[in-house]
Amino acid sequence: MINQHFSSKVLEQQTKSSFLENARLGILGGSGLYYIENLENIQEFEIQTPYGNPSDSLRIGNLGGMEVVFLARHGRHHTFSPTEVPYLANIWALRSLNVRWILSPSAVGSLQEQVRPLDMVIPDQFIDRTHQRPLTFFCDDAVAHVTMADPFCPTLSRLLAEEGEILMPEARQLHRGGTYLAMEGPAFSTRAESQLYRSWGCKVIGMTNHTEARLAREAEIAYTSLSMVTDYDCWHEGFGNVSVDIVIDNLKANAKLAKNIIEATAKKISSTRPQSEAHYALKNSLMTSKDKVSAKTRAKINLFTESYWGKFNNK
Repeated sequence: MINQHFSSKVLEQQTKSSFLENARLGILGGSGLYYIENLENIQEFEIQTPYGNPSDSLRIGNLGGMEVVFLARHGRHHTFSPTEVPYLANIWALRSLNVRWILSPSAVGSLQEQVRPLDMVIPDQFIDRTHQRPLTFFCDDAVAHVTMADPFCPTLSRLLAEEGEILMPEARQLHRGGTYLAMEGPAFSTRAESQLYRSWGCKVIGMTNHTEARLAREAEIAYTSLSMVTDYDCWHEGFGNVSVDIVIDNLKANAKLAKNIIEATAKKISSTRPQSEAHYALKNSLMTSKDKVSAKTRAKINLFTESYWGKFNNK
């Protein structure tokens, strides 16, 4: 009986992870990171989603032996503000292309002295101060409550950190862990706000990652961030106020290194195909019975719920 039970568990685990064999890695390029030079055999796709158009066409190619889907979150010409980014459409489009891991490089300001401009941070927590964002796919008579206690995938974050630490120059540091304060934007913080967030123990401040992480969890995609520090926000008396010029200059300095870290991490993901708790986020989160959900809503969220509710056919 023990051997039979063990064999059943092994078979169940193999079945659970088999869907990752052909899964793709998604990269959401942020400010200053609108393409990846080493992406090979690129194909571009225009995808229509139930939530409108994504920020840009999605580019599928090969990076470090991994099939990768690249999307510029602000558009390749940076035409979407943090509030205007079509987050729902972006995450739905990535999942429709079988993306099950996301690496999210983005610009952030530092809220702590030891986290210097040109350092990088792999945060492990969020505080959300946004107020104009879509926060869920599950509404309009379908309710799900996913856990966000650990909003970043620990396994994915560890792989990213390991590769980043190997590639970081001696004069710069990669920081593991810390809280990312998500602000609405597009204006930068006031001094009072910046000091408040410091008093909360936040490490960095940005405008996009929290919204992506919440929606990625509902889409059962593992998510982590490579936060590229460009400035000290406005709290530091020894540095000037944050400005677009400062941000862009430091982003350019960080861009090549960030791309190298992403490529190295893509190679590791390709070889390990890491499983994440995020890949089963809806298993114990769906509250509404499927027969109580309207056909319109079922059609929109079928991409995420099919493995639990069965394929929806609205014919």
